[in-house]
Amino acid sequence: MPFAAPCQTKMASRRSASNLSTLPRLTLYQPTKTLTIDMKRILTTSILALALSAASAWAEDADGGWKKLFDGVSLDGWTQLNGTATYRVEDGTIVGQTTEGSPNSFLCTNDEYGDFELEFEVKVADELNSGVQLRSKQKEEDTGKGKNEKKGRVYGPQCEIEASPGQAGWIYGEATEFKWLSEAPKLEDPAKNQHSLMKNGEWNKFRVVAKGNNIKTWINGQPVADLTHDGIYEMCPKGFIGLQVHGIKAGTGPYEVAWRDIRIKPLAE
Repeated sequence: MPFAAPCQTKMASRRSASNLSTLPRLTLYQPTKTLTIDMKRILTTSILALALSAASAWAEDADGGWKKLFDGVSLDGWTQLNGTATYRVEDGTIVGQTTEGSPNSFLCTNDEYGDFELEFEVKVADELNSGVQLRSKQKEEDTGKGKNEKKGRVYGPQCEIEASPGQAGWIYGEATEFKWLSEAPKLEDPAKNQHSLMKNGEWNKFRVVAKGNNIKTWINGQPVADLTHDGIYEMCPKGFIGLQVHGIKAGTGPYEVAWRDIRIKPLAE
């Protein structure tokens, strides 16, 4: 009897141990294991995302805050407005081609910009007039009966593009009451209302700085426009960038204009 209690205790312990050994261990621990794996995946994904985000931010800072508007292979981030001219990607460029009978056409960024520095290269047919819209918008309703007064019409300041001798780089008020915003094109003296900075049939580099009510432009490193205009700024303080293919006369064309290396750097407003 003195030894019965310890024996019973040992037997009870063995039975308890035996009962524990029959528990479904895989079922008991599998959820914990699965949770651990999922947590590892989540942590790995999060770390990778943070690394990519940091790398992207570093790349942007390393490039001085510039953002590419054209990726060289697609028209992602762009939408065509007005007209039926065609736009295509070819050899790392955006090529716009005229369509007979079409009004002015515009390939526009989906994003809007206020104060910025813009750079691009362009090559335009000698026979074609083109341009790049700055801070532009679409008319929200009909404002009259004219073709430039219809709902949806693109309007705003435009950096002119055309062959030499011409008025490339000066600023025009597309579909606005202002028409020419720069003063030089309004002059009668050909020595003052045109220039030959454009290299016909070749690529030309444009630079545009829009800051408040002032817009400055350069062509191939040479200054062209230095426009201060409260009216157009009040009308269009912010808007999209648009690549214009101008309408052409019946029986002419087709003509092409091409853009490449389009990038923008937002400026503090």
